[in-house]
Amino acid sequence: MENDKNEYNKYLNEKYINLVNYIKKMRSCILAFSGGVDSTFLLKAAHEALGNNVLAVTISTPYIPRWEIKEAEDFTKNLGVKHEFIQTEIVDSIKYNPKDRCYLCKKTIFSKIKQLAQEKGYEYILDGTNFDDTKDYRPGMKALKELGVRSPLLENEFTKAEIRQASKILELSTWKKPAYACLLSRIPYGNEIRIEDLKKIEKSEKYLISIGFKAVRVRCHKDIARIEIAVEDMKNIFNIEVMNNIVSKLKEYGFKYVTLDMQGYRVSGMELLEK
Repeated sequence: MENDKNEYNKYLNEKYINLVNYIKKMRSCILAFSGGVDSTFLLKAAHEALGNNVLAVTISTPYIPRWEIKEAEDFTKNLGVKHEFIQTEIVDSIKYNPKDRCYLCKKTIFSKIKQLAQEKGYEYILDGTNFDDTKDYRPGMKALKELGVRSPLLENEFTKAEIRQASKILELSTWKKPAYACLLSRIPYGNEIRIEDLKKIEKSEKYLISIGFKAVRVRCHKDIARIEIAVEDMKNIFNIEVMNNIVSKLKEYGFKYVTLDMQGYRVSGMELLEK
């Protein structure tokens, strides 16, 4: 068993070296950096490959939690990577959360990043799409392709499990960070995106994470909060004191009713409801 683990780690080390060498050929790049598992791992490799010729860019919008942006900022400081922010509001094309929201959002955001790359003379734009993302519902990938964005983790066939294990070997704190998506994914298609709803979702999820529920989504159905947590954590929420505290907090943040989704957390929770 130990020998198998060593062989696997050796395989990942070789794959990581190949990734670094792959990025070296690009000479300079802007990397869309969210601070998540994938983009953190990619930024580590890009910095090793290109040094000061890589610029991390983080999008700051009302639908990205403040704590995510702060974590991204802290990581780039510790790594010594140049880092800039692009501020953007909720554009009219996604105001009512259309089904192609992800495509429209990615097109808007990466168009801004592309403009920045042209102004500053960076040759490539990179994002953290991985090999497993091809198996999930990812409409935003169409926008990336149209704008010529490169995805080195996908192109080098890095799976999520491989990224996490390689991140652990590299001692990146994000190796066990739960998957996270922008807050717009918590709102049903066709509903108006309101700043007040985004704020109460962010506060609610931050609270649930703070009391130990790591894989969590708070889906917003107007004044109803539908909580999704990992199935294995269900036993921890079925406690009168815990439930009362959650209800009290989420009502404090602006919800009138608080419910628990008995199917538990799943990646495309809103999309599944539409089918």
